[in-house]
Amino acid sequence: MTWIRRTWTPAEADDWTKEDVITMAASTLAYITLTIGFALSCFLLWYGFLTLAAGIVLTVFMHWVIDPKLKVISSEYEAQQKKYLLELEKKLRWEED
Repeated sequence: MTWIRRTWTPAEADDWTKEDVITMAASTLAYITLTIGFALSCFLLWYGFLTLAAGIVLTVFMHWVIDPKLKVISSEYEAQQKKYLLELEKKLRWEED
């Protein structure tokens, strides 16, 4: 699936792209099919299990699409937070730059 981008820089990952739209659509469908599939599976209906399986596949697909962006953004924010905490610690200890 070359139409879904898998490598990102922090600046690129912060912008909205088609991967975000795909994830929004997949997540909506996944949550609906998981809910309906679970309810129908409780009644031991075969199409409930089929719907539940479709929801699981959609959930895996959703995570496969969005996970690279989330990892890049998360690592960038962690680096910014670490820098901020070091600066805050310096200020609390009244240290000069």
